[in-house]
Amino acid sequence: MDFALSEEQSAIFGMAHAFGQEHIAPHARQWEAEGTIPRALWPLLADLGFGGLYVSEESGGSGLSRLDATLVFEALSMACPSVAAFLSIHNMCARMIDSFGSDEMKARVLPGALNMDCVLSYCLTEPGCGSDAAALRTRATRIAEGYRLNGTKAFISGGGYSDAYVVMVRTGEDGARGISTVLVEADTPGLSFGGLEDKMGWRAQPTRAVQFDDCIVPATNLVGDEGMGFSYAMAGLDGGRLNIAACSLGAAQNGLDRTLAYMAERRAFGTTIDQFQALQFRLADMETELQASRTFLRQAAWKLDTGAPDATRFCAMAKKFVTEAGSRIVDQCLQLHGGYGYLGDYGIEKLVRDLRVHQILEGTNEIMRLIVARDMLKP
Repeated sequence: MDFALSEEQSAIFGMAHAFGQEHIAPHARQWEAEGTIPRALWPLLADLGFGGLYVSEESGGSGLSRLDATLVFEALSMACPSVAAFLSIHNMCARMIDSFGSDEMKARVLPGALNMDCVLSYCLTEPGCGSDAAALRTRATRIAEGYRLNGTKAFISGGGYSDAYVVMVRTGEDGARGISTVLVEADTPGLSFGGLEDKMGWRAQPTRAVQFDDCIVPATNLVGDEGMGFSYAMAGLDGGRLNIAACSLGAAQNGLDRTLAYMAERRAFGTTIDQFQALQFRLADMETELQASRTFLRQAAWKLDTGAPDATRFCAMAKKFVTEAGSRIVDQCLQLHGGYGYLGDYGIEKLVRDLRVHQILEGTNEIMRLIVARDMLKP
């Protein structure tokens, strides 16, 4: 059993890390204050192949494994977890189109997605439908031209910003079997957006409700087959959970690195505070959690890549474990900075705010526990 990264994987991590430190980290606070990410960033990421990380090479993508992709998101999150997570959403949508879309749709949509001229957002959650995703109510009614959409999606990253939306809609009966997936372009009549949400974290990402009012979508924008949308969504979420865990991991590593540097300079009672044994014990605990998280995440990614029968359970466990560990670590980083950790200049309080939502999205950590327990107890 070899736990080391390959030479190629180390190069992928190094490339993503170098890009993040040069093009994202110096601007992260400014983008948070402005509440948006400059569109000019995405083509630069696309030049590295990050617009289609696990889109197949046959479709023009990078064809990376899920493990490889976690390295990208871990590295980019060391610069800003909000930006890295937004890129993860785009990649999840691109992968769904590559995996389930028709040849015509792939030829039409993927080139723009891969060069990131077309930024994609994912629309599943609704105002009254979060964890119970199969109860969604946004309706797509069959008409001569294709589908007429009516309904509302909530908490959509990229709402009013992205160029197209991968939307879960109800085309049939109640429950999971009545759900389909459609692609809605941003300029579609009847598509509108709510006001910009005032969030605790992820403030660089513009987040809005997405509204469909007699929104006409051509039949060619159906992704895959009718009635299969819920299974497509769940398949996408396994990888999404790994990515969001990787974002927590990278941000926690950044927080710990900043804390070690601060403690080596901060003096109290005649010495630097990294010489106090009580604080050294905290550092050791944080490092232990961080390394355990990294190993667990990469094992889960390996299971998803190899098609292991328990991959979904491991993705859920890794998401729950790593996101909670990440939040604990950055909270301790803030504590070890004292009052300075509470100030924006030191970069720690932003990590605390950004990571909190990771325990909620891509399936709450309560739902992760439910997935694990049900898999453990099945006959």
